[in-house]
Amino acid sequence: MSDLINSLIEKGWLKTPRIIKAFQKISRNDFIPEGMKHFSEFDEPMPIGWDQTISQPLVVAFMLEQLKPMLGDKILDIGSGSGWTTALLAEIVGPKGKVIALEIIPELKEFGEKNAAKYNGITEFICADGSKGYNKEAPFDKILVSAAVQTKQIPVAWQEQLKTGGKIVAPIGSSIWLFEKTETEIKKTEHTGFAFVPLVEK
Repeated sequence: MSDLINSLIEKGWLKTPRIIKAFQKISRNDFIPEGMKHFSEFDEPMPIGWDQTISQPLVVAFMLEQLKPMLGDKILDIGSGSGWTTALLAEIVGPKGKVIALEIIPELKEFGEKNAAKYNGITEFICADGSKGYNKEAPFDKILVSAAVQTKQIPVAWQEQLKTGGKIVAPIGSSIWLFEKTETEIKKTEHTGFAFVPLVEK
């Protein structure tokens, strides 16, 4: 196990065995541009071009622990970028699950798709505006968003495309929010003190 993963476990960011196994199998190094791979074990975000980043491992670990992806889940991954979170999710949900990755920047969609193809897992990469979700494959068990919404509310489309009992983990400004959909309401929990690139919309 790498020093980085050990550190994330020791500090309590990584807790769930299935998420830890995904971190062990899906090497972050495979999702970083050439010339920067020697930084892959650093616990910090790194540029991947087009003013976008591959997220800090600590942040990805925290978001996945909040999302609680399960075997067989169908998950929408918005702002998939390098494809790292997509591949992690695909590993966690297993062969009976599916991950739909949305990326608005065509070159990054291709970069992420190529990177994730190094691993098994049922994934589909689509070049689209993530703020609209992806109604064609809805409803989703979970939705993960890796870029910050610039308004005070998440898009209504995400809430509508989520199953009852499902979860959305999304950054709004400098906070990570957990949204849990019940029969009657959307329960919200805020975790402050994070930083993200903004969600790009058309």
